Amino acid sequence: MTFHTQLHKSILKIAIPSILANITIPLVGLVDMIIAGHISSAWAIGGIAVGTMLFDMLYGCFGFLRVSMSGLTAQAYGAGDSQECGRLFARSSVLALGGALIIWLLQTVYLEAVLYVLPCTQEVADFARAYFKIRVWAAPATLMLMTCKGFFIGMQDGTRAMVADLVVNGVNMLASYVLAVHTPLGAVGVAWGTLIAQWTGLGVALTMIAVRYNKNFQFSIFDIRFDKRFFRLNTDLFVRSLCFIVVYVGWTAISSGYGDVELAASSLMMKLFMLFSFFIDGFAYAGEALVGKTIGEVGCDQLRTHPTGTESSYFQILKSPNNPLIKVLFAWGTGVGLLFSLLYGLFPNALFASLTTDQEVVSTMHRYIGWLIAMPMVSMLAFMWDGIYAGATRGKEIRNAMLWAAFAFAATYGVLVHLPAWPGAQSVATGMHVVYAAYFAHLVARVIYLTAKFR
Repeated sequence: MTFHTQLHKSILKIAIPSILANITIPLVGLVDMIIAGHISSAWAIGGIAVGTMLFDMLYGCFGFLRVSMSGLTAQAYGAGDSQECGRLFARSSVLALGGALIIWLLQTVYLEAVLYVLPCTQEVADFARAYFKIRVWAAPATLMLMTCKGFFIGMQDGTRAMVADLVVNGVNMLASYVLAVHTPLGAVGVAWGTLIAQWTGLGVALTMIAVRYNKNFQFSIFDIRFDKRFFRLNTDLFVRSLCFIVVYVGWTAISSGYGDVELAASSLMMKLFMLFSFFIDGFAYAGEALVGKTIGEVGCDQLRTHPTGTESSYFQILKSPNNPLIKVLFAWGTGVGLLFSLLYGLFPNALFASLTTDQEVVSTMHRYIGWLIAMPMVSMLAFMWDGIYAGATRGKEIRNAMLWAAFAFAATYGVLVHLPAWPGAQSVATGMHVVYAAYFAHLVARVIYLTAKFR
């Protein structure tokens, strides 16, 4: 077997299970909405949507747990330091449980603050409160699952990461249906279903770790210390997570100002873009795992001959003409990006019809089809670079790229929204084009910054 063939197999070994797990994620939200829509009123559907958004924002702040774990663990794995892999898991677990404790302590303040500024009816707000106060008790399990998934990816184990995700999503759908439809709980049963699913998934993930990786945890509890590198990386990635929230909340907030039809159209367009992200994320995860492993292997070898080498110097191996990893990763990413651009360009009617029967919304979506076609290739570059830099644990660059991206989003919208209407365009349409342009600008900013830094 040639080196290139082995490299392709290694990428697909991580990417395919990750994609299979990712595509079950939207099914969970869809099932929750269907359940609420059949057994309750519109306010229950709205309450679930608001409650889900509350947790998306909250847990989005802790996305660094998975990203940091995958990169650091992959490097330790590549260096052959099995005990460091275990210590990293223990450190991240402490951080995850500490984050869950903070969520529990501040849950009421956070909940009421968001509902205060969010325009919704009293019925929707009341259901969202009930939903939130049940599901929030899954916070330790949810954050620990991020750590577990990062650990699996770092250990080049895409299959067990997939199993954990499939268990969570499968149990979520089943438990939500049973509790909401066949018990007196009613629609709020979907919150209990999510709670049960998260803790069940964590139990399965920890069991797999205990059975498969028990030899990685033969160290003293006193060895679990927060070293500077671990703390610095997680701090940088936390800032990155906040910037992501700024962009996505900004997208929704600005879109809502152009009316219900425009908001519905932009939300559905984002659903189509998220479909692409589920696929490209799999290859970004592969980048995290394989780049980290490569740097760990190279760093371990170079330390034997050049003890003064630095993490930065090991990163240079990725630029070597003799190392095809980056080229192969981008080749797969390009293929996925082109496939989705063709899919969006050739079959827009079928895609839009599958999402809504409202012809006004469909007509509005057609107005922005150019953005949807262009988005996969640009976002692919951003996603793949994020995975490569995460595997290299280059937290500073990832943080700065997202800071520039958030600035590019705000600045682009701030400038373009005050320009006169484009010739032959209605003001609302122009305004929404400006929102798409701002989102596109944030992707371009990430690509330019990370590409320049790599070169």
